[in-house]
Formats: sequence, structure tokens, C-alpha cells
Amino acid sequence: MVACDQEICISTLSGPNGDCKVGMYCSYSVTYGDGSSTMGYFVRDAVQLDQVSGDLQTTSMNGSIAFGCGSQQSGELGSSQQALDGILGFGQANSSVLSQLASAKKVKKIFSHCLDGSQGGGIFAIGEVVQPKVQTTPMIPEAHYNVELKAIEVGGDVLQLPTDIFDVGAKRGTIIDSGTTLAYLPDLVYKQVIEKIDAAQPNIKSHIVDQQFTCYKYPGNVDKGFPDVTFHFDNSLSLKVLPHQYLFEVEDQDWCVGFQDSELQSKDGKEITLLGDLVLTDKLVTYDMEKQTVGWIDYNCSSSIKVKDEGSGKEYWVSAHNLSPSGRIDTSTGMVVACFMFLVAATFIN
Repeated sequence: MVACDQEICISTLSGPNGDCKVGMYCSYSVTYGDGSSTMGYFVRDAVQLDQVSGDLQTTSMNGSIAFGCGSQQSGELGSSQQALDGILGFGQANSSVLSQLASAKKVKKIFSHCLDGSQGGGIFAIGEVVQPKVQTTPMIPEAHYNVELKAIEVGGDVLQLPTDIFDVGAKRGTIIDSGTTLAYLPDLVYKQVIEKIDAAQPNIKSHIVDQQFTCYKYPGNVDKGFPDVTFHFDNSLSLKVLPHQYLFEVEDQDWCVGFQDSELQSKDGKEITLLGDLVLTDKLVTYDMEKQTVGWIDYNCSSSIKVKDEGSGKEYWVSAHNLSPSGRIDTSTGMVVACFMFLVAATFIN
């Protein structure tokens, strides 16, 4: 157990806790954007990491981290259908797994994920990826991984939007968040995207599923029947999303759009722009806190990537693994919640 007067507790609370007394444990409480919450206590333990030692080879390495062990969950985190084994906190906060390992001089504050949209699983690596080369865009200084979205193109047509449309809500810019499944767009943006998708199939009347998803009965290849959606970011970085990546099949030949109206979905009616796993699949996505950039490239996530070992300077191939379907890598939070198991290919600093 972690005591309330220990450094990790003080830094997490951004200062000493006035209620802290000798023998008291360090508690936490986190509420997520969907209204889910978790409460519990910090504990410290050794986490098992796989350190690259050669092409497709690793050796075992321990790292000591403090993390939140949940005692009370609510909302989707506590429901029987949505409950998780745990949330792996890879946010920018000092309490995140990555920040703790970096402060211990174990790793650099860089990590990447590659989510395989066809087979599941993929790659999750700490350290610098040297192959494939990833184009990046600057991060906006915020609590999350925020970047500047400049325009959206649907089927080759650029949406006509106010210049400040993506600077709405409490957080500035667009959030890149692997801890969220869908993509959330401001009301005006969402409506224009849906209009463009509707126009691609004028003979098919859309219908609503679960009171939130716009869906189409479509028997053919969705990549041929619906438009691509491309997000354009600062530094000329684009994110192209194919129809089979933003449409998901709820039942035979019934395809639903994974874009959501953030104004309607939020608890307080605030509009945000957030891109989750839906549009991040089949791409190697890199978060570099050393250079304050986020980047990605289309990639076969069932293959291998080459990472750099900071100690020796050597470069090694790391292969894909199957990830637990009940876990979630969360780049929006700094905590690991409840119990978890994970496998990473890590590059360490001696």
C-alpha cells in the first residue's frame, strides 16, 4: 500500500493532502467523460516488462510502479457487459506508468500502438520506432494528447466549417485517445459528415440503432459503396479512414456509423472532437512526449516494427502479439485501474 504522505501521492494530488495523517493510505477518485468513475487506493508493485535484446527476442526486466487498485466502480466500468480487467494509464501525468518508468531512467517518454482491425491484437512498444518512419504533428499543451485538426474531407469534398470549430469545449484541439472506442465530433461537423455519407447511398434510407447509431442496410462491399473520410492536421499530416474502418456491422448486412455527435453524447452538452480506436486501427500511432508530437502511418499491425535500444544504440525488430480483449490502453488517464496484465516490447535506457 502507498501512504498518503509518499511522493507519488503528493504529486498526484498536486500538493500535500491536508487530511493526511500517519498511517492513512493514498486514495484516488477518477471520473471519465462518459460518466463512469472509479475509486480506490494506490499500491506499489513490480511490473514485468520485455526488454528487446535482439531481432524478435526479449529479456525480462522489472520496473516498480504505483498504480490505482479500484475498490468501487460505477457506470460502464462497473457494468457486467462493459467491466474491464483494468486500464493501463499511459497519459502525460506524473502518476502514469510511462512517467514513473521514465523518472526511474528506465525508458524514454515515447510509446506506440498498432491495433489490428482484422485479426485483433497488435503491437504496443515503449521507445523510439525507427521503422516504419512516422510523420508527426505537434501536440497542443493539454492534459490529454491534443493535436490541431484543420479540416475534414468526405469523399473528396472538404467540409465548409467555421475556422474555430475544433477549438470548442473545455479542452483545446482534437483528442487522440486509444481508451475510447468511437470518434466524437461537434454537432455541426457530425451532421455534415452524416449528410455526405447519406448522399453516397441516396436509395437507402438510414435508420437508428440503440437510439444513437446511424445505420444502413447494405449488402455490398462498404468500401465501394461509401466515401472515405480524411482528417487533415497541422504539419500536413492526414488521417484517412476507409468505410470499413468507420462502419461496423451490428447484424448481417446492417452497418452503423461509428462517428458520434459529441454534443448529444456528453453528460453536460459540451462539444469535443475526439478520435478513438475506431479510426486508429491499422495504423502505427506514436506518442512522443520528448518532442511533444503525435504521429501515425497506415501499417499492417500483424507484422513487425523496428525499435531502437537507447542503451546500445542497436535497432531490433519487434513482432505483434495478441492483446487481451478485456483490457484497454488509455492515453487519457495517468492511472492503472483494478488488476491488469500486459505485454510490451520496451527499449530501455541504461
